[in-house]
Amino acid sequence: MADMQLHMTAPVRTPPPLPVEVRPAAPSAPAATAAAESSRNALKTAVHHELIKRVDLDKLTDMGDDPSARQRLLLVVSQLVGQQSTPLTAYERDALAQEVIDEVFGLGPLEPLLHDATVSDILVNTFDTVYVERKGQIEKTAVVFRDNAHLMHIIDKIVSAVGRRIDESSPMVDARLLDGSRVNIVIPPLAVDGPLISIRRFGSSPLGAEDLLRVRALTPQMLEVLNCAVRARLNIIVSGGTGAGKTTLLNVLSGFISPDERVCTIEDSAELQIKQEHVVRLECRPPNVEGKGAIRQRELVINALRMRPDRIILGEIRGEEALDMLQAMNTGHDGSITTVHANTPRDAIARLETMSMMGSVSLPEKAIRAQISSAVHLIVQAARMSDVSRRITHISEITGATNEVVSMQDIFVFEKQGLGPGGKVKGRFYATGVVPKFAEKLKAAGIPVPLDIFTHSADV
Repeated sequence: MADMQLHMTAPVRTPPPLPVEVRPAAPSAPAATAAAESSRNALKTAVHHELIKRVDLDKLTDMGDDPSARQRLLLVVSQLVGQQSTPLTAYERDALAQEVIDEVFGLGPLEPLLHDATVSDILVNTFDTVYVERKGQIEKTAVVFRDNAHLMHIIDKIVSAVGRRIDESSPMVDARLLDGSRVNIVIPPLAVDGPLISIRRFGSSPLGAEDLLRVRALTPQMLEVLNCAVRARLNIIVSGGTGAGKTTLLNVLSGFISPDERVCTIEDSAELQIKQEHVVRLECRPPNVEGKGAIRQRELVINALRMRPDRIILGEIRGEEALDMLQAMNTGHDGSITTVHANTPRDAIARLETMSMMGSVSLPEKAIRAQISSAVHLIVQAARMSDVSRRITHISEITGATNEVVSMQDIFVFEKQGLGPGGKVKGRFYATGVVPKFAEKLKAAGIPVPLDIFTHSADV
């Protein structure tokens, strides 16, 4: 028993711990990704510098317009990438070579997005945060720039290509890319977190009337009335918020103009795609380095009146040119079309009044309302729905003016009735049953419209 007790209480000896090999901790995923990206950028820069050493810079510039030369140069860049000590797969080598070519000839990391037909907007928030809009939905991309200096280099390429400048003394610029896309750029000190780029893209083949019918943006009856109104030379204002499709609708309406007429377009940044052959295009000019030499829309509208236009199409009324446009509509330039930012037809009238007063402060409100009521025949209201679809929500006729208000009546209206499966907007297009006063104008122009067209309804 004692032996057992002794055995039970004896101290237990534990074996010494085995030696443990201490290894450095593996880098975290973000750190590994950053290191890989840094290595890739260094490799791309080395290849770029080697390319400039081997090929004259002037020759590189000339090659940019020759597809076959660019293809040959791509093979040279692929060889240069293969000569680097960094091991790469064939896919990585080709991808890196294409990125170098994009840096030399294009806009670097933005090039793939500019070639993606599904992208309608490109939004660069910072050098490492780039968003795009596809089918009305905003999504973040994996596109990044090396740093702010790299982003500024791309910005310089954009503005220099269109003869603009951007620096601390002029930190904002509106420009146009070679493909017609509209670009807005803001740099520090106005942009707090670094340079900003916003690119609004326009397809090479803009939507036509059939496309608007296909997506149920309006009904065939509404389109027929708009067609007749343009042919009868009624003055039309397209109203809507940002992204509502005003420019698209303006392009569609311009397609109804007779090819025999001389059309003059005036834009702050040229983006309209008029299909007629007899078209002259005017574009505003920003101030030069000394802050002089700017040509505004108002001056272009006044000059356009001396160019014997049959129609004047003003891309968008933004300020004091509103009064000159109204006077042009009232003095023999019927059939003019323009757009304005507003959420309702009534708001569009209010904005026209305000902007007209900017052009002539001494003109009384009563006189401005008289100008609007006699100049404008139709207001077409476009809206972007919550499901990112676009609808023509109102086609309204201006019927006159009193001392206090411009009178109007709705001809067609879209009534939103709720949401369906997947958040799709449900609603109904309907005619108010009012026969517009301009029906007499259509008849006088030899374009009679059946009266039952003003009583039609359709669900969407």
